[in-house]
Amino acid sequence: MTDDPVLYDQRHGVAILTLNRPDQLNALNFALIDRFLVHLDAIERDEMVRAVIVTGAGDRAFSAGADIKEFAHSVAAGVEVALRDFVARGQTFTARIERFPKPLIGAVNGLAFGGGCEMLEAMPLAVAAATATFTKPEINLGFPPPFGGTQRLPRLIGRKRALEMILTGDPITAEDARQAGLVNRVVPKARLMAEAESLAQRIIEKAPVSVAASLAAVTRGINLSIDEGLAMEAAQFARAAATPAVTQGIARFLARSAGPRAAE
Repeated sequence: MTDDPVLYDQRHGVAILTLNRPDQLNALNFALIDRFLVHLDAIERDEMVRAVIVTGAGDRAFSAGADIKEFAHSVAAGVEVALRDFVARGQTFTARIERFPKPLIGAVNGLAFGGGCEMLEAMPLAVAAATATFTKPEINLGFPPPFGGTQRLPRLIGRKRALEMILTGDPITAEDARQAGLVNRVVPKARLMAEAESLAQRIIEKAPVSVAASLAAVTRGINLSIDEGLAMEAAQFARAAATPAVTQGIARFLARSAGPRAAE
């Protein structure tokens, strides 16, 4: 593999981003985070790419979380530096993932610890290998999850489940993660990428504007009051309804519905 911290591949309209620091269990150092964001910027502009799969290099890890050696230098430089270089960068990273207008699918090939788990919390969809594990170990280092994990995880799996993970640092299995709602499905490791690609292909069959509007309505509306969320839903409907995707979709439906009657 190259020294690039994030590898890029594309096939059949799907970009595949691979976190590429296998010797460090794909830990999220500043260079990897910054490179990942550059890729997302390019993918957002590329109309040929309709979905993104994110996985980890090697057999052991999706990502072990933040690079603690690098984090230690930030902490040693003072709280203000740590907040600027570490926390703000990490929160910007997960917020960009959460708000990305094309579907991001995590393909969890191994351990997803700390910031690696926070990446998944921000992604709209995830598939896990049966051998994957998920942990919030920051408590053992003396601080709470800083990349959005104290906010997103409770919203995903409930306050009590989230607090048990955050306060104990105990790992959960892939099946535990599926039952809690952290991942969509669990498959044998050999089938992981095929399953993620199959999911991506089913989504990109849909109109791009409809996919983007659905992502925006859910992501932006989930933390609003129901009335504000309904207003967001209506705004995203209006965004899609103004495009040919709606008239074409209705025409296809009516043609299928009329088919048997026409034959009579």
